[in-house]
Amino acid sequence: MGNAQHSQSYAAYVRRQFARNRLGVAAFWLVVALGIVALCADFLANDKPIIASLNGRIVMPVVKQYGVWLGLARWDPQELKAEWQSLPYEWAIFPPVPYSAETIDPSVRRSRDRAPSARHWLGTDDIGRDILAGIIHGTRTALSIGFIAMGIALAIGITLGSIAGYFGGWVDLLISRVIEIVISLPTFFLIITVVALVQDVVYSGRLLLIMVIIGLTNWTTVARLVRGEVLRVRALDYVAAAEALGFSTFRIILYHVLPNALAPVLVAAAFGVASAVLIESALSFLGFGVPPTVVTWGSMLFRARSDVSAWWMGLFPGLMIFLTVSAYNLIGDALRDATDPRLRGTME
Repeated sequence: MGNAQHSQSYAAYVRRQFARNRLGVAAFWLVVALGIVALCADFLANDKPIIASLNGRIVMPVVKQYGVWLGLARWDPQELKAEWQSLPYEWAIFPPVPYSAETIDPSVRRSRDRAPSARHWLGTDDIGRDILAGIIHGTRTALSIGFIAMGIALAIGITLGSIAGYFGGWVDLLISRVIEIVISLPTFFLIITVVALVQDVVYSGRLLLIMVIIGLTNWTTVARLVRGEVLRVRALDYVAAAEALGFSTFRIILYHVLPNALAPVLVAAAFGVASAVLIESALSFLGFGVPPTVVTWGSMLFRARSDVSAWWMGLFPGLMIFLTVSAYNLIGDALRDATDPRLRGTME
């Protein structure tokens, strides 16, 4: 009970310390806003109506699109071929940006037509795709890559770090050597090499491949942090008491050791998400990232190289990458300050 109360009081202390960091709080709410945009991207930018009356019946193509995306629904052949914006609706409500990330505007023929205008608020790319729609849908891809890649890294790092720290001995020695080997690998060039070698084989799954590779090469920091914290917690009296009571090793690690050893992991996770977003953007910018049909901020920057005079093609995606990476880094800094063990003595 005392340990639970200590954990709760420390968690409350961390929240209070984090709340005092104005930049960290602002960055947190920016990340929340980006998450909302990612979840609601199809309702914000789409060439399909949110709700419409067609031939006397109510249709909701965007809602069905979410069902298709989740595997709960399927498009009819006629729906796949439909030109949604030109159908004879009695009435229709379209998203604020009436274009999807892949929609090509046929009215954009000249270079000056691609500049920001009332029709395309942030302009279009070299083939007539709306920049704002690409940024909105690119948010979903960027955050998906960041969270999934970091999720893989956390799963591996927490597991190996806790095993190394709790058991020690030759187990700790072996895992530590593996960590040192992985750290010594040039991560970015390794990812480029693997993606370049297998991109033709797994073309449709290249995005998932990038997530997995980033996760498999970025777990070492988490493992080292968890190992150090588990070594510290392992020597505390309540862990010895749990062992004396005959609790299983798995239960001791999961319920008694890890809850008090994961605070530094939050900091590493925030920095890791920012790193994953930056790596994917760099890969796509170099042409080794996602397939051309998938719109990400990095792939938008890649297309911006074809016309340096079209400043809007590079400015807005680059600004989103800068804001997102900066936000996660600021959150990481705020969490690092809030969980600083040197400040624990000031807890109320």
